[in-house]
Amino acid sequence: MENFDILKEKYISEDAGENIETSKGSDTNIKHRFIVKDIQNTSKKTFYLIVKRCFDFLAAFFALIFLAIPMLIIAIVIKADSKGTALYKQERLGKNGKPFNVLKFRSMRMDAESGGAQWASADDNRVTRVGAFLRKTRLDELPQLICILCGTMSIVGPRPERPVFYNEFDKYIDGFRNRLYVTPGLTGLAQISGGYDLEPEEKIVYDMEYIETRSALLDLKIIFKTAAIVFNHDGAR
Repeated sequence: MENFDILKEKYISEDAGENIETSKGSDTNIKHRFIVKDIQNTSKKTFYLIVKRCFDFLAAFFALIFLAIPMLIIAIVIKADSKGTALYKQERLGKNGKPFNVLKFRSMRMDAESGGAQWASADDNRVTRVGAFLRKTRLDELPQLICILCGTMSIVGPRPERPVFYNEFDKYIDGFRNRLYVTPGLTGLAQISGGYDLEPEEKIVYDMEYIETRSALLDLKIIFKTAAIVFNHDGAR
Protein backbone atom coordinates (compact mmCIF):
# COMPACT_ATOMS: atom_id res chain seq x y z
CA MET A 1 0.00 0.00 0.00
CA GLU A 2 1.12 3.54 -0.71
CA ASN A 3 2.42 5.51 2.27
CA PHE A 4 0.19 7.97 4.04
CA ASP A 5 1.63 11.14 2.47
CA ILE A 6 0.95 9.83 -1.03
CA LEU A 7 -2.58 8.78 -0.07
CA LYS A 8 -3.23 12.16 1.53
CA GLU A 9 -2.21 13.97 -1.64
CA LYS A 10 -4.44 11.61 -3.61
CA TYR A 11 -7.59 12.14 -1.58
CA ILE A 12 -7.41 15.38 0.36
CA SER A 13 -6.24 18.97 -0.03
CA GLU A 14 -5.53 21.41 2.78
CA ASP A 15 -6.53 25.07 2.86
CA ALA A 16 -3.86 26.44 5.18
CA GLY A 17 -5.23 29.95 4.75
CA GLU A 18 -8.47 29.20 6.58
CA ASN A 19 -8.59 28.14 10.22
CA ILE A 20 -11.70 26.58 11.77
CA GLU A 21 -12.48 26.40 15.50
CA THR A 22 -13.43 22.89 16.58
CA SER A 23 -14.12 21.24 19.93
CA LYS A 24 -13.49 17.91 21.67
CA GLY A 25 -15.68 17.91 24.73
CA SER A 26 -14.50 20.89 26.78
CA ASP A 27 -11.36 21.46 24.67
CA THR A 28 -11.24 23.96 21.82
CA ASN A 29 -8.85 23.50 18.90
CA ILE A 30 -7.97 25.43 15.76
CA LYS A 31 -7.91 23.29 12.62
CA HIS A 32 -6.97 23.93 9.02
CA ARG A 33 -9.77 23.33 6.55
CA PHE A 34 -9.50 20.13 4.51
CA ILE A 35 -11.26 19.31 1.26
CA VAL A 36 -11.89 15.65 0.37
CA LYS A 37 -11.62 15.01 -3.35
CA ASP A 38 -14.52 13.41 -5.23
CA ILE A 39 -14.70 9.63 -5.45
CA GLN A 40 -13.26 8.49 -8.78
CA ASN A 41 -14.23 4.82 -8.69
CA THR A 42 -18.02 4.77 -8.41
CA SER A 43 -18.46 1.23 -9.74
CA LYS A 44 -21.26 -0.57 -7.91
CA LYS A 45 -19.25 -3.85 -7.93
CA THR A 46 -22.48 -5.87 -7.79
CA PHE A 47 -20.93 -9.35 -7.67
CA TYR A 48 -18.43 -8.30 -5.00
CA LEU A 49 -21.22 -6.81 -2.86
CA ILE A 50 -23.33 -9.98 -3.12
CA VAL A 51 -20.38 -12.15 -2.07
CA LYS A 52 -19.50 -9.69 0.68
CA ARG A 53 -23.02 -9.73 2.13
CA CYS A 54 -23.20 -13.54 2.07
CA PHE A 55 -19.83 -13.77 3.79
CA ASP A 56 -20.85 -11.15 6.38
CA PHE A 57 -24.07 -12.99 7.23
CA LEU A 58 -22.53 -16.45 7.53
CA ALA A 59 -19.46 -15.22 9.43
CA ALA A 60 -21.57 -13.21 11.90
CA PHE A 61 -24.05 -16.07 12.37
CA PHE A 62 -21.44 -18.70 13.21
CA ALA A 63 -19.30 -16.27 15.21
CA LEU A 64 -22.25 -15.41 17.45
CA ILE A 65 -22.87 -19.11 18.10
CA PHE A 66 -19.19 -19.83 18.78
CA LEU A 67 -18.68 -16.72 20.93
CA ALA A 68 -21.96 -16.82 22.88
CA ILE A 69 -20.38 -18.13 26.11
CA PRO A 70 -17.23 -15.94 25.93
CA MET A 71 -19.44 -12.89 25.33
CA LEU A 72 -21.55 -13.82 28.35
CA ILE A 73 -18.39 -14.07 30.48
CA ILE A 74 -17.20 -10.66 29.23
CA ALA A 75 -20.56 -9.16 30.18
CA ILE A 76 -20.34 -10.60 33.71
CA VAL A 77 -16.76 -9.30 34.17
CA ILE A 78 -17.78 -5.81 33.02
CA LYS A 79 -20.65 -5.76 35.53
CA ALA A 80 -18.32 -6.90 38.31
CA ASP A 81 -15.64 -4.32 37.44
CA SER A 82 -17.77 -1.16 37.38
CA LYS A 83 -21.29 0.06 37.90
CA GLY A 84 -23.57 0.15 34.90
CA THR A 85 -24.75 -2.00 32.03
CA ALA A 86 -22.48 -4.44 30.21
CA LEU A 87 -23.80 -3.38 26.81
CA TYR A 88 -24.64 0.01 25.44
CA LYS A 89 -26.16 1.22 22.21
CA GLN A 90 -25.40 4.44 20.42
CA GLU A 91 -26.79 6.07 17.29
CA ARG A 92 -24.44 6.03 14.32
CA LEU A 93 -24.81 6.89 10.64
CA GLY A 94 -24.76 4.01 8.17
CA LYS A 95 -24.72 3.75 4.40
CA ASN A 96 -26.13 6.86 2.69
CA GLY A 97 -26.42 8.53 6.10
CA LYS A 98 -29.16 6.24 7.43
CA PRO A 99 -29.14 6.21 11.28
CA PHE A 100 -28.88 2.93 13.19
CA ASN A 101 -27.98 1.79 16.70
CA VAL A 102 -24.55 0.23 17.15
CA LEU A 103 -23.97 -2.23 20.01
CA LYS A 104 -20.74 -2.44 22.02
CA PHE A 105 -19.49 -3.79 25.31
CA ARG A 106 -19.14 -0.85 27.69
CA SER A 107 -15.47 0.09 28.10
CA MET A 108 -15.93 3.47 29.83
CA ARG A 109 -17.53 4.78 33.00
CA MET A 110 -21.28 5.34 32.82
CA ASP A 111 -20.71 9.10 33.23
CA ALA A 112 -18.09 9.22 30.47
CA GLU A 113 -20.05 11.80 28.48
CA SER A 114 -21.62 13.81 31.25
CA GLY A 115 -19.82 16.83 29.78
CA GLY A 116 -20.94 16.09 26.22
CA ALA A 117 -19.83 13.86 23.36
CA GLN A 118 -16.05 13.39 23.14
CA TRP A 119 -13.78 11.83 20.54
CA ALA A 120 -12.07 8.74 22.01
CA SER A 121 -8.28 8.72 22.34
CA ALA A 122 -5.64 6.04 22.94
CA ASP A 123 -5.01 7.06 26.58
CA ASP A 124 -8.58 8.09 27.42
CA ASN A 125 -8.93 8.41 31.23
CA ARG A 126 -12.64 7.57 31.02
CA VAL A 127 -11.82 3.94 30.21
CA THR A 128 -12.32 1.33 32.95
CA ARG A 129 -9.75 -1.33 33.89
CA VAL A 130 -11.60 -4.06 32.02
CA GLY A 131 -12.46 -1.59 29.27
CA ALA A 132 -8.77 -0.92 28.60
CA PHE A 133 -8.23 -4.62 27.91
CA LEU A 134 -11.36 -4.87 25.79
CA ARG A 135 -10.33 -1.88 23.68
CA LYS A 136 -6.75 -3.12 23.29
CA THR A 137 -7.96 -6.48 22.00
CA ARG A 138 -10.99 -4.99 20.17
CA LEU A 139 -13.27 -7.36 22.12
CA ASP A 140 -15.56 -4.43 22.96
CA GLU A 141 -16.69 -4.55 19.33
CA LEU A 142 -18.03 -8.13 19.44
CA PRO A 143 -21.74 -7.22 19.97
CA GLN A 144 -21.62 -5.50 16.59
CA LEU A 145 -21.82 -8.98 15.07
CA ILE A 146 -25.57 -8.54 15.62
CA CYS A 147 -25.50 -5.39 13.47
CA ILE A 148 -23.60 -7.30 10.79
CA LEU A 149 -26.17 -10.10 10.89
CA CYS A 150 -28.94 -7.50 10.39
CA GLY A 151 -27.12 -5.84 7.50
CA THR A 152 -26.61 -2.38 9.00
CA MET A 153 -22.88 -3.10 9.24
CA SER A 154 -20.31 -5.18 7.39
CA ILE A 155 -17.24 -6.93 8.74
CA VAL A 156 -15.00 -4.54 6.78
CA GLY A 157 -15.70 -0.90 6.02
CA PRO A 158 -15.26 2.62 7.41
CA ARG A 159 -16.07 2.68 11.12
CA PRO A 160 -19.54 4.16 11.78
CA GLU A 161 -19.52 7.58 13.46
CA ARG A 162 -22.11 9.47 15.49
CA PRO A 163 -24.18 12.25 13.90
CA VAL A 164 -22.72 14.78 16.37
CA PHE A 165 -19.20 14.01 15.14
CA TYR A 166 -20.21 14.25 11.49
CA ASN A 167 -21.58 17.71 12.25
CA GLU A 168 -18.34 18.64 14.01
CA PHE A 169 -16.03 17.25 11.34
CA ASP A 170 -18.06 18.90 8.57
CA LYS A 171 -16.85 22.24 9.93
CA TYR A 172 -13.30 21.64 8.76
CA ILE A 173 -13.37 18.53 6.54
CA ASP A 174 -15.41 19.27 3.44
CA GLY A 175 -16.46 15.84 2.16
CA PHE A 176 -16.08 13.79 5.34
CA ARG A 177 -19.52 12.32 4.60
CA ASN A 178 -18.14 10.70 1.43
CA ARG A 179 -17.32 7.75 3.68
CA LEU A 180 -21.09 7.10 3.89
CA TYR A 181 -20.95 5.84 0.30
CA VAL A 182 -20.49 2.28 1.62
CA THR A 183 -21.76 0.17 4.53
CA PRO A 184 -19.75 0.83 7.73
CA GLY A 185 -17.63 -1.97 9.14
CA LEU A 186 -16.57 -3.71 12.32
CA THR A 187 -12.99 -3.07 11.26
CA GLY A 188 -11.40 -1.14 8.45
CA LEU A 189 -8.27 0.11 6.79
CA ALA A 190 -8.03 3.08 9.17
CA GLN A 191 -8.31 0.81 12.22
CA ILE A 192 -5.39 -1.42 11.20
CA SER A 193 -3.36 1.65 10.16
CA GLY A 194 -3.55 3.66 13.36
CA GLY A 195 -6.77 3.03 15.28
CA TYR A 196 -7.56 5.46 18.10
CA ASP A 197 -4.44 7.53 17.43
CA LEU A 198 -5.65 8.80 14.05
CA GLU A 199 -7.28 12.20 13.71
CA PRO A 200 -10.49 12.47 11.61
CA GLU A 201 -8.56 14.14 8.77
CA GLU A 202 -6.25 11.11 8.74
CA LYS A 203 -9.00 8.51 9.04
CA ILE A 204 -10.86 9.91 6.03
CA VAL A 205 -7.75 9.36 3.89
CA TYR A 206 -7.70 5.64 4.70
CA ASP A 207 -11.49 5.40 4.36
CA MET A 208 -11.35 6.94 0.89
CA GLU A 209 -8.55 4.55 -0.12
CA TYR A 210 -10.71 1.62 1.03
CA ILE A 211 -13.77 2.86 -0.87
CA GLU A 212 -11.74 3.39 -4.06
CA THR A 213 -9.89 0.05 -3.98
CA ARG A 214 -12.27 -2.26 -2.05
CA SER A 215 -12.21 -5.86 -3.13
CA ALA A 216 -12.55 -9.34 -1.63
CA LEU A 217 -8.76 -9.59 -1.41
CA LEU A 218 -8.43 -6.26 0.43
CA ASP A 219 -11.21 -7.27 2.82
CA LEU A 220 -9.40 -10.51 3.64
CA LYS A 221 -6.12 -8.66 4.23
CA ILE A 222 -7.87 -6.29 6.67
CA ILE A 223 -9.55 -9.19 8.47
CA PHE A 224 -6.25 -11.07 8.90
CA LYS A 225 -4.47 -7.92 10.07
CA THR A 226 -7.25 -7.26 12.58
CA ALA A 227 -6.98 -10.84 13.85
CA ALA A 228 -3.23 -10.32 14.35
CA ILE A 229 -3.92 -7.19 16.40
CA VAL A 230 -6.46 -9.04 18.54
CA PHE A 231 -4.17 -11.99 19.27
CA ASN A 232 -0.76 -10.32 19.65
CA HIS A 233 -1.77 -6.69 20.27
CA ASP A 234 0.61 -5.59 17.52
CA GLY A 235 -0.48 -2.08 16.61
CA ALA A 236 -3.51 -2.22 18.89
CA ARG A 237 -4.88 1.18 19.89
